[in-house]
Amino acid sequence: MALHVNSVTVDSLDPAAQARFWVEALGWHLVHSADDGSAAVIAPAATRAEGGKAFPVMFWRVQEAKTAGKNRWHFDLAPDDQAAEVARLEALGARRADIGQGGDEHVTWVVMADPEGNEFCVLASLPSS
Repeated sequence: MALHVNSVTVDSLDPAAQARFWVEALGWHLVHSADDGSAAVIAPAATRAEGGKAFPVMFWRVQEAKTAGKNRWHFDLAPDDQAAEVARLEALGARRADIGQGGDEHVTWVVMADPEGNEFCVLASLPSS
């Protein structure tokens, strides 16, 4: 198939700050930062353009802040240790978020929000093999 995802674009009030948060959260790299602050791009070590399978995330400056309501996209992060990652992400500026997921025993993920309020999930840790 000739079609592939080039990047995921995230509307941001402060693209550089969002990129810094996600670089620290994911251990990725800043691969571009516009001189005028209008955009920043992060990626793992090997992007699709470099022969890898991943694609970059671009933070694009917009004037309007995120409005109330659940995102229509989000990252699902798979940690080795859910509790440790949640604590580390909170130290980076993330916060726990309530999007109506409830507290039932079937909810094994923690919903969080990045510094601009974009939700993401930290999944339950996988059992060690």
